[in-house]
Amino acid sequence: MQVANKIVVVTGAGSGIGAATAKHFAKHGAQVVVSDMKEERAQLVADAINKEGGKAVVIIANVAKYEEVEQLISKTVAQFGKIDVLVNNAGIGPRNLVKVADHTLEDWDNVIAVNQTGVFYGMKLALQQMLEQGHGNIVNVASLAGLKASLNNLCYSASKFAVVGMTKSAALEYATKNIRINAVCPGYTESALLDKLKSARPDMDDRLKSIIPMKRYGDASEIAEAIVWLASDSTGFITGQTITLDGGTSL
Repeated sequence: MQVANKIVVVTGAGSGIGAATAKHFAKHGAQVVVSDMKEERAQLVADAINKEGGKAVVIIANVAKYEEVEQLISKTVAQFGKIDVLVNNAGIGPRNLVKVADHTLEDWDNVIAVNQTGVFYGMKLALQQMLEQGHGNIVNVASLAGLKASLNNLCYSASKFAVVGMTKSAALEYATKNIRINAVCPGYTESALLDKLKSARPDMDDRLKSIIPMKRYGDASEIAEAIVWLASDSTGFITGQTITLDGGTSL
């Protein structure tokens, strides 16, 4: 993986796919900014990386707040002089899994603010820096729910369809600027979001596995592998793509 010495910012890096991604970048020699809303869990990830001989620092940010994303980018540049890679991973799901007519305004506002607007903030601000330095790479974490219908999950699905669209539009705009922008679309992956989904009904675990051809959930490390690959110099001719990692579910 050709990411050695790259400066990489990962949002939502305190757990799940974000934590696995931060660790995987560090394993391959990148210097990682572990960003999360919760300092304690971000620090645990950074400490684990540093203990293994990697290089990681913590910068706290709530991606739904423009000023905090602005500080995340400016602090990274102040410390390292550049940003080679931004991974827009931070994301949340709704509190309630219900049909559209019963959807709460609170769930809509919160999920869109983090999953969609937060990705926009990250891309907007990182792209300004990447244009100035003459290169860059952005990987957005979308979802299988951004490629196909997702029952009782409108705000999440809407936000992830938006991430796919923003990825493609931005990739087209900056293709001549030595900046690549891609997305990964995980299917059902072991995470806090999946745990919440499985708790919705007693038979949910069996129901979900029954629609996955591989009959298992993805592991966060498997998603991290794809993210690091897309961010590496090995994929220099890939931009505007969505890589689906779903055990065959979309088939």
